Amino acid sequence: MDPRKVKTAADARRIVTDRKLDHVKVGVFDLDGVLRGKYMGRDKFLSALKGGFGFCDVVLGWDTSDQLYDNVTFTGWHTGYPDAQVRILPESCREMPWEDGMLFFLCEFSAPADEICPRGVLRRVLDKGRAMGFESYAGFEYEFFVFDETPHSVREKRYRGLKPMAPGFFGYSVMRSSAGSDFYSELLAGCEAMDMGLEAMHEETGPGVIEAAIAADSGIAAADKAALFKTFAKVMIRKMGLMATFMAKWSPDWPGQSGHIHLSLKDRNGKAVFFDARKPDGMTDTLRHFLGGQQTLMPEFLAMTAPTVNSYTRLIPGFWAPTGANWGMDNRTCALRVITGSAKAQRIEYRIAAADANPYLAFAAALASGLWGIENGIEPTAPVLGNAYDRKVPKRLGLPATLWEAAQRLKASTAARACFGDAFVDHYAATREWEEREFRKHITDWEMERYFEII
Repeated sequence: MDPRKVKTAADARRIVTDRKLDHVKVGVFDLDGVLRGKYMGRDKFLSALKGGFGFCDVVLGWDTSDQLYDNVTFTGWHTGYPDAQVRILPESCREMPWEDGMLFFLCEFSAPADEICPRGVLRRVLDKGRAMGFESYAGFEYEFFVFDETPHSVREKRYRGLKPMAPGFFGYSVMRSSAGSDFYSELLAGCEAMDMGLEAMHEETGPGVIEAAIAADSGIAAADKAALFKTFAKVMIRKMGLMATFMAKWSPDWPGQSGHIHLSLKDRNGKAVFFDARKPDGMTDTLRHFLGGQQTLMPEFLAMTAPTVNSYTRLIPGFWAPTGANWGMDNRTCALRVITGSAKAQRIEYRIAAADANPYLAFAAALASGLWGIENGIEPTAPVLGNAYDRKVPKRLGLPATLWEAAQRLKASTAARACFGDAFVDHYAATREWEEREFRKHITDWEMERYFEII
């Protein structure tokens, strides 16, 4: 049975039984978009297909270094870190070609943990859009750097003097992608096998940096593909003896790494609602209000699309990342790029998101703000013509400069609470505050070099 044809618990039972698998692999994404999972025995898996299974809720209560949050109420030492119920998603079945037919299944937290589960947050936003008469479509683009390193070597080097897969600037290089065709072919084939196929992949500008565009899909399937790509692209690259990073900015010498989202809506009859040939630039009122909502709420939702301390080092002028909540027609210097042309092509590129963002939460922020704009008839500002870095944005559209400030904006946002719920906003904002506080405990090399002798 083709894993892509698995849609129900019965299908999942059948494919596991037919393949005579002793174990399958299951996983759930945490708040930072890290896939946490395990091998599960066949009998346990078949039983869990009916009623779910328990997964320690610490994965919603720790950071990327497995350090326990001390400022959240959902879980902690005070609750004893109990199991939270998760449900297996049969339709997420994928074959892991490098593990001799091993199957992987995504899971999602059930109530009450679903209030802060990233996939659950996005699912509720998608449900709201559906209730408004819209089906959402998205395609994610990721930039990532590849190094001729291992997890051991980068630590031994203390992340300095790392050797990129290729040197210097050579964007869109056919020569390098052809000379390295084995790498590209293996990555492309692995993505196709895992149902996260790429519609394009090419060398970006910088040493060893690649951009991959995941084929667009509807709703939560698009976010699943993006989240799985970030995990399993790294797995495949590791198995080739290399190492990839999706950090927002790993070096001050090179551009940052984006996680752009291309968004569009269709109505219940499958008709695109962003395009009307009779309107200027084909922009419908729906697109315009969607755009206005995204622009207005971008500063309030930024913690969901720029979730780490490192994210804010990317948002600087002249490095292909936006610096204000602005928009333009096919303008890559803006945070929101309206792409026109036809009913099929008309869409918005949400360019503020970094590669380090959790795909579920970045998509939720981009979509929820747009739906809010439609509900409230929000008009965008005038489009930026030319270089957006040379334009000042109104104060209300200025972006938070730090993760701490972004967390405060999210906490204070009535729109965020309406879109995502109090439980999520309070919990997630607290985790971002924790991340900033952890950073403040450390002394950077810059501080040592600047102050040690002279100050």
